[in-house]
Amino acid sequence: MNDEFKGKSGKVKVMYVRGEDEGSKGGYNPRTGRGPRQDDTRRPSRNSDSKPRGGRDRGEGHSDSPWRTVSRAPGTVPADEKPSHGGISGKSFIDPEQLRRQRMEETRVYGENACQALFQSRPECIVRAWFVQSVTPRFRDALKWMAANRKAYHTVDEAELQKASGTEHHGGVCFLIKKRVGMPVSEWLANAGEKDCVLALEDIGNPHNLGGIMRSCAHFGAKGLLVEDASLLESGAAVRTAEGGAEHVQAISGESFAAGLDAFRKAGYTIVTTSSHKGTPLSQATLPAKMVLVLGQERDGLSDSTFQQGDVSVSIGGTGNVESLNVSVATGVLLAEWWRQNA
Repeated sequence: MNDEFKGKSGKVKVMYVRGEDEGSKGGYNPRTGRGPRQDDTRRPSRNSDSKPRGGRDRGEGHSDSPWRTVSRAPGTVPADEKPSHGGISGKSFIDPEQLRRQRMEETRVYGENACQALFQSRPECIVRAWFVQSVTPRFRDALKWMAANRKAYHTVDEAELQKASGTEHHGGVCFLIKKRVGMPVSEWLANAGEKDCVLALEDIGNPHNLGGIMRSCAHFGAKGLLVEDASLLESGAAVRTAEGGAEHVQAISGESFAAGLDAFRKAGYTIVTTSSHKGTPLSQATLPAKMVLVLGQERDGLSDSTFQQGDVSVSIGGTGNVESLNVSVATGVLLAEWWRQNA
């Protein structure tokens, strides 16, 4: 028998049964209670001067146990030998590469409104969940569903939840979920209606700005976001800031950002670019029912190549006391006007 276990010293201990030549026959078996003891006076030996029946003198204090322990220092297991963890522990070997890919496909989202909306929209993507006790009554349906579908969940304290979510702004709940992937432009266009506002985000990566944009999109009915990296919309901070709005938008991906814009133009969409310094004032602009609203990062705005792809350019007038609006605030203002004209 060669099952292994580690002792307190960190060394691997190997236990096995002595063979016949080591006295396994004729000795006292502590498990079954059979066989003579060394100090058993009820059955005197035929030859009191003889050695123990095992064939050799084991010395004073040597145990009659059939188990023998040998210590082996860590690292003596061959490098190419994968631990099977079979038998006693019941564990199985996990391929590190498979685990890495799995983690790349998962993300953590948190915040009570965000997690409630996610559960209502796509519960099947939930892998694991953590809750503090105070929020569990409001997640009763989610807990029942996870129990019925064998999804692991844990009731933990604030410190444990902060560790699980990676933030102190967890709102009392955290879900580990499977990430969504971007929908191809062709698939989006095949199902688009007569009124459709899509946002195209160039080099916008701040999760709080993305969360604010998704929240405005959900409020004003813009359902598609053309982005270069769909996973940015699934970050915990972005989903929490969206306050449930992330479940009402879909990431769209093309072969490239420019190719995506070109595909929308060919499908009859008007490409509307934005600028803080030039373009038609928003109050005077006509925003079509089918359009792609292109937004860039606050510091540099849209790149020249992207700005030139626009069919219409609009600007938001103001006092001039600041150079421009935050991109998520500007998105809300622009979408409100599109909604007013086309609702």
